[in-house]
Amino acid sequence: MKLLLKFFLNSNSSSYLRGLEQEFGESTNAIRLELNRFEQAGLLTSDTRGNRKYFRANTSHPLYHDIHNILLKYIGFDQIIEKIINKLGEMDRVYVTGNFARGTDSRIIDLVFIGNRINKDYLMHLVEKCEELINRKIRYLVFDNGNYREYLKEYRDSELLLLWKR
Repeated sequence: MKLLLKFFLNSNSSSYLRGLEQEFGESTNAIRLELNRFEQAGLLTSDTRGNRKYFRANTSHPLYHDIHNILLKYIGFDQIIEKIINKLGEMDRVYVTGNFARGTDSRIIDLVFIGNRINKDYLMHLVEKCEELINRKIRYLVFDNGNYREYLKEYRDSELLLLWKR
């Protein structure tokens, strides 16, 4: 499950064997076997940079979008979209940051809401309801359309996951 989250939640995510070993705290042999299986099935692609073989999700694989959508439901992102985003007003986009954007499971979901005239009191109420449904905590930041760019510059593509866009 860790490898699926790492590569299929955020298609910009890439990593190499030793990096995954440190991140997951598992043996390189077990990780290597899984990486090879996913690569043989065509779900992962790889490229070599220096002496490291980097893996990433094969977004052109016919099952990529299905796996991605299953992971969104597993984490509860579908509930966030249904219960929160669609009821807030003039939302422009929502990003996931933190562990999930990097492809690591967590009990906390970090979100960045971008839009105009967002009802923050209602947002707090909806977040509380959604936390109960998905059994995870949600941290969030709210920006209007004019002031979010400077904040997002701090993140690499692999640290930002676009969850929803109008």
